[in-house]
Amino acid sequence: MQQMFRIFWIWGLLLPTFSAFAAQTELGAVTYSSANQLLVNLPSTVKHHAFVLKSPNRLVVDFVDAKMTQGLNQPAADHPLFGFARSAMRNNKDLRIVVELKSDADAKVAMVGKNLQIDLAAKDQPAQPQLAAKPAERAFTPVVAVKTEKTAATSVIAVAEKADKSSKKSETTAKPVAVKSVAKAKGRNIIVAIDAGHGGKDVGAQGANGTQEKDVVFAIAKSLQGMVNSQPGMKAVMIRDGDYFVKLNERRRIARAAKADLFVSIHADAFSDSQAHGASVYTLASNGASSAGAGWLAASENAVDGGGEDRDDTLTSVLMDLSNKAAKEASQNVGNKVLRSVKSVGHLHRSAVQKAGFVVLKSAEIPSILVETAFISNPEEERRLNTKAYQNKMASAVFSGIVGHFKQYAPADTMMAQLNRSGKSKAVQLAALAVDDNEPVAKAKTEQKPLLAARELDAAPTVVASNAGTHHVINRGETLSGIAQQYGISMRALRMANAMNDGNVRIGQVLQIPRDS
Repeated sequence: MQQMFRIFWIWGLLLPTFSAFAAQTELGAVTYSSANQLLVNLPSTVKHHAFVLKSPNRLVVDFVDAKMTQGLNQPAADHPLFGFARSAMRNNKDLRIVVELKSDADAKVAMVGKNLQIDLAAKDQPAQPQLAAKPAERAFTPVVAVKTEKTAATSVIAVAEKADKSSKKSETTAKPVAVKSVAKAKGRNIIVAIDAGHGGKDVGAQGANGTQEKDVVFAIAKSLQGMVNSQPGMKAVMIRDGDYFVKLNERRRIARAAKADLFVSIHADAFSDSQAHGASVYTLASNGASSAGAGWLAASENAVDGGGEDRDDTLTSVLMDLSNKAAKEASQNVGNKVLRSVKSVGHLHRSAVQKAGFVVLKSAEIPSILVETAFISNPEEERRLNTKAYQNKMASAVFSGIVGHFKQYAPADTMMAQLNRSGKSKAVQLAALAVDDNEPVAKAKTEQKPLLAARELDAAPTVVASNAGTHHVINRGETLSGIAQQYGISMRALRMANAMNDGNVRIGQVLQIPRDS
């Protein structure tokens, strides 16, 4: 009897804990049903709070005692309003969904059946369908307060940085003036060519559970595409946009035709030893692979065309490889940044950027890297590759490294280069960074936290046209010593003015020329 009493006593202690878990509602799918409408399926009544924030523009929806075990659906890459979507748990019990918006918008919310319906429209344009809304009061812009039998949990949405008191202070680093600077900035977009490896008849490597490389790398590539397209001043070009085969030479031709500033090839590694694990980043080798494994991997990837390259094209590529030092340096730089960022996602197979003779990287005029996202031959990494969470985290890590590179070395004729020179790009470069599933995102400042350290993003000198001196944009063939001679100053003074540790310069880099030396 005493034993039975002890069992009931323990059960009584655990019951509140079980009740708390039982109360956590699992949300259904998120869908984008039209050009301006988002639906969240709610199997039961869930308290929620939604609001729109600026700098960058995004829709934030918080759900109390809720979770989402299925992957968060992404809008189409060419969607006119919605950009990259991400989610994260807060305090281990509440869920936040953040959807990047491609323009400033007002929002209206209502329960329609079992769906939370959020309609958005560009400023000064009514959202559809029309819902009763209160008139604006003072600094706030209430959008709608819907009251029905099932909408007691629906909150009033407030627009702009004053929408939510909890995020008001955190928005001070992202003032509206930064967004205005994007609209006024001139210059072309930076083009990022994204190559999802294999495709069609070429399935790539296969995992023990039947996972095909071509499928998981395409999912990562599509996620990366959404992030790049959500970034002001950048545009993604997909080398393949479906499940079909593209020859290696054709992949390079597509990138050249798009006038890409960067070529990123996404793959999954494989090895006979199922214990091999971790991600790697590769650039093109001029004088042999950096390791036997790198050489073996390149030979495996190059074999998919079944006949090698055209000899003349190969010779041309090799000659360009040897002559284009700037592209090599840029490849190494972006490779280092991507590798450092990928380290935050999981294990690295190699702690340094590797070099190998990948055919797909031989567009020597285009800085190029190849990312092996994980070992599909490792059962645990195969499982992770199949999850939306890992796919988005890996894409976000690659994206963060890309942004870090162009923050330093944006081509001179691009919008991002102008923003870098004006010092106004920091607030707008964080438009589409993924959120760690285990990190709280209660404040907007947390949402905007870059994966790279702030000191790295700010490593490039900021050049402002002022009385302090003039500035010089590096062109092809120029050297630091030649520039110093051109302006009649010493190399030491030039390095000090630009916080340079060595004499290396890169095309598109902007140097401040001091008045006195």
